[in-house]
Amino acid sequence: MNDWQRKSPLEWETYVNKLVKVVAVEKHEYEGWVLTVDPVSATIVLAIFPENEKGSISFVMGHAVQEVEILQEGDSDMKQRLARILAPEESQAYSPEELEKRKNALKTWLETNHIPVGEQGEQGRTLSVAGVLSIEPPYGPEQCSSTNEIILSRVQGLLQRYLEQQR
Repeated sequence: MNDWQRKSPLEWETYVNKLVKVVAVEKHEYEGWVLTVDPVSATIVLAIFPENEKGSISFVMGHAVQEVEILQEGDSDMKQRLARILAPEESQAYSPEELEKRKNALKTWLETNHIPVGEQGEQGRTLSVAGVLSIEPPYGPEQCSSTNEIILSRVQGLLQRYLEQQR
C-alpha cells in the first residue's frame, strides 16, 4: 500500500476542486482538476478542460499513484464548472425566478390541455395534477410522483413532449 492509499477520506477531500499533477508508476504524469477521490480504491477522478473543447474525465488508479502535487486552488467559477460535469441537465441549478417561470409555464400548458392542476405545499412550489400526481421543481418527468403507475407514465410522457417542444 502506497502513501496515497494510506490517506484518510478527509485528507483526500483537501484535493477536491484543485488543479493537481499526479505522478504515477512508470513516471506517467497526469494533470487535471480533482472531481473526487474514491474512498475504497483511492482512485483519483480528474477533469481536464482542453482549450475550445468539451471537458473530459480521466481516472488514475489509487495503487498507481506515487505523488500528488497541488498546482492551483479552484475559484468559485471552477467549482461550479466541476459540479456541473456530472450533474444531469435537469438537476442543474435554477434560480428561484427560473423555477417560478418553469412552474407557471407548465401549469398554464396543463390547464390549456384541460388537465386539472393546482399548487400545493407551503410555498406552492409543488404542482398537483388531478390530486393524484405531484411534480416537484425543476418540473421535469423525473420529478413526477404518483402511486398510480398508469397516470404517472402518461403524465411523464406528456411532460417529456412538452419539454421537447420548448427547446
